[in-house]
Amino acid sequence: MLYRVEMSDEANFDFKSYITYILLECDAPLTAIKHYAGITDALKSLERNPFINPVKDNTSLRQYGMNVRRENYKKMAIIYTVCDNIVFVHRILAGSLITGLN
Repeated sequence: MLYRVEMSDEANFDFKSYITYILLECDAPLTAIKHYAGITDALKSLERNPFINPVKDNTSLRQYGMNVRRENYKKMAIIYTVCDNIVFVHRILAGSLITGLN
């Protein structure tokens, strides 16, 4: 079974901002391309098996629901929930911004 990955407006903004930061502020176009591809691959992996990551019980993530999960790409955290056949990506944040979560 394939799941459909949907991204919130905030997640789309997070993703675009992160890549733009690497591209323009860090002046690293090749790194931006690699990170874009890496996060895109991580999102695609959720289509196949979104349950590979355990449910996180963390107060800083409860705003996203009781069944919130986290997929990592380098130091970035993809915060998502699964409902029926939809993987809903809430945010894509630097992992260091999420307190108490590994």
